[in-house]
Amino acid sequence: MELSAPAAAFRPLTSGNLSRLGYSSSTYLPAPPPPPQFPSRFHCGKHGFVPSLRLRNFPRVEAKKQTFSSFDELLANSDKPVLVDFYATWCGPCQFMVPVLDQVSAILNDKIQVMKIDTEKYPSIANTYKIEALPTFIIFKDGEPYDRFEGALTADQLIQRIELALKEKS
Repeated sequence: MELSAPAAAFRPLTSGNLSRLGYSSSTYLPAPPPPPQFPSRFHCGKHGFVPSLRLRNFPRVEAKKQTFSSFDELLANSDKPVLVDFYATWCGPCQFMVPVLDQVSAILNDKIQVMKIDTEKYPSIANTYKIEALPTFIIFKDGEPYDRFEGALTADQLIQRIELALKEKS
């Protein structure tokens, strides 16, 4: 069934036509909904909500800055195993690990060297080691990946994991 109507039956919408129908130009289009309101203690990180209060409570890592021509050179020239923390600044669990890594580094100073790599500043290194979750920890021994694990841990859990990995594969 086909319907047809004369062209005069269809008039374009104008402010005059709208006012005859009971609409003003301001009431024709509904106002956009207000943006969602989130509690002030949260901010939206790159991948979701991160409690901003937690981020402010952690001290900065006191890192020993060294210059190497490549990551591989750093690993090859290390005289002890290297624990590498692959992290991102927007990652809440990664920020939780900052004081934990300081503590672990101080306790296991004679057994392992701890270093951090920002996956957003060095995406090629993250891609090389297929970093898909944060934080990811890789223990390197003699320049090669030795053990790998992901997720935030307490200092005791991390120490236990490192010592177990070094003891098992010795």
